[in-house]
Amino acid sequence: MSENENHERSTVSVIGLGQMGTRLAQAFLTAGYATTVWNRSAAKADALVVQGAVRATTLEGAVSASPLVVVCLPDYATVGELLGPVAVRLRGRALVNLTSGTPEDAAGMADWAAGNGAGYLDGAAMSGTRLVGRPEALFVFSGSPDVFATHRTVLASLGHSAHLGADPALAPVYDTALFGMVWGALAGFYHAVALVGSAGVAPAAFAAVATEHMPFVTSLMADHARQIEEGRFPDDDGTVEVHAAAMEHLLDTSRGRGLGTDVPELIGSLLKRAAATGHGSSGIASVVGTITKGERHA
Repeated sequence: MSENENHERSTVSVIGLGQMGTRLAQAFLTAGYATTVWNRSAAKADALVVQGAVRATTLEGAVSASPLVVVCLPDYATVGELLGPVAVRLRGRALVNLTSGTPEDAAGMADWAAGNGAGYLDGAAMSGTRLVGRPEALFVFSGSPDVFATHRTVLASLGHSAHLGADPALAPVYDTALFGMVWGALAGFYHAVALVGSAGVAPAAFAAVATEHMPFVTSLMADHARQIEEGRFPDDDGTVEVHAAAMEHLLDTSRGRGLGTDVPELIGSLLKRAAATGHGSSGIASVVGTITKGERHA
């Protein structure tokens, strides 16, 4: 049977078989969905074919093979370069783009897809590659609600799939926001590991205690989000001045043990700026104002 005769025989096609694309295809296969795969370097499909995937010999064949086309490529420019010549084959299909980029990239790609008769979702994998296919993996999508509703069950093969709204730019906004949040948390963790390490504490021993502390931290996020929305900052979790004093203790202790102080200095600067704008006696969520107003050090 020719490749053209195989059109519409697959549930999903995956285009781009880098580390993430390969894991996406594996997750679909594990969930029992007929999966067509394509990559510019054909050899990258070999292991997936052994696992049950159908290898498309052409990109046109891959797009034509399934009603759902999932793309995971290095950048949006590559997506456009590859899909442009086969755009006619996208008509009536759903294009899900898990390529990292900017909100402007996503909006442009959504317009391009609509112009070629395709439904569009932009998306981001928020849990790296290790968790793909497990319920705890988070995937965020934005764009056509109808496309998400139609293919929700298939996309759930990847993990917890959350639709953020009809604006395709929302997925990359969340992607970058969550990336920054994770790095903020990890930077604090790395500093903490260095600090307790100076007292002879093993990283794993500290991590066991730190992870027990995280539910409290996430509860603060939910409560402080409400405070930010209301514009009211009670001091239930300590005032800006109290936290600024505690941060000075962290700085002094870190310096005394010969540690770098980049992380506490950053946090300390946010607290000082909040105090300087009249929020010294406010709750610590008021620090958000020093960021939303784009204030800088003098």
